[in-house]
Amino acid sequence: MSSASQSSWEPVRKVRTYEQVMAQIEQRMLDGLLAPGDRLPSERELSQLLGVSRPSLREALRVLEALGIVEVRPGRGPEGGTVFVGHPGEGFAILLKMQLALGHFSGTDVLRTRLMLEEWAVADAARNATGEDHEALRSILDQMDAADLTARDFNRLDTEFHVRIAESTGNALASYLMSSLRTAIQRQMIDAYEQLADWRVTAKSVRAEHRNILRAVEEHDAPRAVELVRDHINDFYETGSFTGGGA
Repeated sequence: MSSASQSSWEPVRKVRTYEQVMAQIEQRMLDGLLAPGDRLPSERELSQLLGVSRPSLREALRVLEALGIVEVRPGRGPEGGTVFVGHPGEGFAILLKMQLALGHFSGTDVLRTRLMLEEWAVADAARNATGEDHEALRSILDQMDAADLTARDFNRLDTEFHVRIAESTGNALASYLMSSLRTAIQRQMIDAYEQLADWRVTAKSVRAEHRNILRAVEEHDAPRAVELVRDHINDFYETGSFTGGGA
């Protein structure tokens, strides 16, 4: 056999049974045969249809549930069984949080990704946000003015403000990515606030910057909104010496 013929061969990849089960379910979703709200056959029936053991099937379903693809409900009646969820879960945020904790992405990676996403979102919001969007954003900022907020509560509202801007673009994926990214870095952000000499001083500046961003959005001034968001995020990284997220 020639060397050229030998080099064309590749090792056979060993695939676990549960991965094959997930691959079949994924293909049926891509083919449009499974949709949100659909219910899988019972565990016994599905294991027989796929020709796999019930432990292997359970393993595949546990992974899909952790990813937020399905919900495994107890019981055998109409409310029980495995159902495909109709809205995105927290699976991506959980995976991203673990990847960040393992150091797979640097603080610079997070900053640049956030800047790209936030700048696009606020520019689109400045062009397309409705009066209802403006009112919702103002309501969040009013809540951030409360004097009795903890650092955790302030961070939750801070996240809500940025996610709501992304939602006002009408791009569901962008708002989900924004929410997932903020969820993934939430612990680091709270720690960054609590390590400041007086986090309320920084919070006061953050609130003022948020008001300016909203004003630019309301005035449909996309370039100004982008500039303000960029400065807003960069300033917090520098002020808080925070390498895992932003304001």
